[in-house]
Amino acid sequence: MKNKDKEKIFELIKDYYEKHHNNKKYQKGDYIPYASRVYDEKELINLIDASLDFWLTGGDYTSRFEQALGNYLNIKYVSFVNSGSSANLLALTCLMSSELKDRKINKGDEIITVACGFPTTVGPIVQLGLIPVFVDITIPQYNIDITQLEDALSDKTKAVFLAHTLGNPFDLSYIKEFCDRHNLYLIEDNCDALGSRYDNQYTGTFGDVATSSFYPAHHITTGEGGAVYTNNPVLHKIIRSLRDWGRDCICPGGKENLCNKRYDGDYGLLPHGYDHKYVYSHFGYNLKATDLQASIGLAQMDKLDEFISKRIENFNYLNNKLIENNMDEYFILPEAIKNSVPSWFGYILTCKENVDCLKIINYLDSNRIQTRKLFAGNIIRQPCFDELRDTDNYRVINNLNNTDYVMEHSFWLGVAPSIDKDMLDYMVEKLIEAVKQ
Repeated sequence: MKNKDKEKIFELIKDYYEKHHNNKKYQKGDYIPYASRVYDEKELINLIDASLDFWLTGGDYTSRFEQALGNYLNIKYVSFVNSGSSANLLALTCLMSSELKDRKINKGDEIITVACGFPTTVGPIVQLGLIPVFVDITIPQYNIDITQLEDALSDKTKAVFLAHTLGNPFDLSYIKEFCDRHNLYLIEDNCDALGSRYDNQYTGTFGDVATSSFYPAHHITTGEGGAVYTNNPVLHKIIRSLRDWGRDCICPGGKENLCNKRYDGDYGLLPHGYDHKYVYSHFGYNLKATDLQASIGLAQMDKLDEFISKRIENFNYLNNKLIENNMDEYFILPEAIKNSVPSWFGYILTCKENVDCLKIINYLDSNRIQTRKLFAGNIIRQPCFDELRDTDNYRVINNLNNTDYVMEHSFWLGVAPSIDKDMLDYMVEKLIEAVKQ
């Protein structure tokens, strides 16, 4: 039965969106951010609908959003969390659960990763008392150099934890085979790559566990938010426990005694029949998100295919324009890995030796074109690594020459759905001017 009061409110929201949210058309010289929120009245209606029910934690919208994302990726278990960074923390922490017995990762074990990327891929490794083993990247793919993997391996290696850089998948066939051969976990940080495909399969579905971020710049947004997903029911149970304070009970919030065994279990040294809702099998967190956020994400899911197509279209248009104007004389242009269709997060340019990267970035900035470095560059050189430097708490394989080069000579431009061809043409125009300075 329709709620007539809600229907009246929703009609007003449609009018409000048209008056106050329907953004004006781009004019040459306007500021061009690398990404921005893309939405319509549907996100606003869902948000208001969730708020009218005043269910402030995870509820019906959360369940529907998790199911929609799982159906899209063809993956069994999705857990909505409060950020992509929390998702990465959960993805690695779940592999340290005692429930995994002899496959449990322990403090002091090693995790193979790269130093060039976003810090919250590396952060959980350090925070959990594990040892990051850093391998260099390749240019122009900006993903792990797979030729160094065997050198990175030791008897302490337990997992490979990598992001698909700017939506470009890493070599999943090689790395999956490497992990299987050495009995290692594979964690996919899919935060910048939702909708990317490798061998016609979505990234985030190859590893033991994977993560997404729904920060406003990403492929879809819930404001703050993220997800952890897996096909492994044991890992899913552990993830839910760690996300929800570490409790053993799997009943969702607001539901009582779904299993009909709430007061008749035996757990550890607790008295018989101790309330299962207050039994804790892990030292966990509260990393849940809210139905308000999930309601936005659910509306965004309907637009995801369109967003991905637009990102690919923008990337290809920009790439072709730069080649037509001989910009490959000044920049190394990005390349997708073989057998992949990236859902591009950005268009990365690496300046050749005769080009001053800092001057290029400053010129673009002065012309109101937003750029970004490749996140931390080389995280080992960041201040957060000061206390770890010159210790045995990490290893570097061979050298990080490409990582260091990217840190100094690379930047990226946006290809988000909010960017149109007029904006892309302006980017190309100013890049041409910049190299002539």
